[in-house]
Amino acid sequence: MPHPVDVAVGNRVRELRTRAGLSQTDLGERLGVSFQQVQKYEKGVNRMGASRLIQICDALKVGISDIFEGIASISEAESKDLTDPEAMRIARDIQRIDDDNMRLAIKQLVRTMSRR
Repeated sequence: MPHPVDVAVGNRVRELRTRAGLSQTDLGERLGVSFQQVQKYEKGVNRMGASRLIQICDALKVGISDIFEGIASISEAESKDLTDPEAMRIARDIQRIDDDNMRLAIKQLVRTMSRR
């Protein structure tokens, strides 16, 4: 299953490619890959390394920050939740509960309460 960030980057590449008026075949030719490979990048199925991202930016005449526009803020928000010591302690405490039904009930309660 593709990672959500890979999917978001792929969607952004597709958006920028379309804006540039290029087909997947056109971009593939500029990168030296098939249109199928471009399609896999855009769907997040195949990850793009740093060098490939730079090539894509050059081909689309955009900056690297354009590729990641809007993605960093999502990651920052999620990472703040994951680095809160109290949240981590509570998560560990919940995982230590032996009763599967009780643990599931507590997780559901927390999800419900956090949506308020």
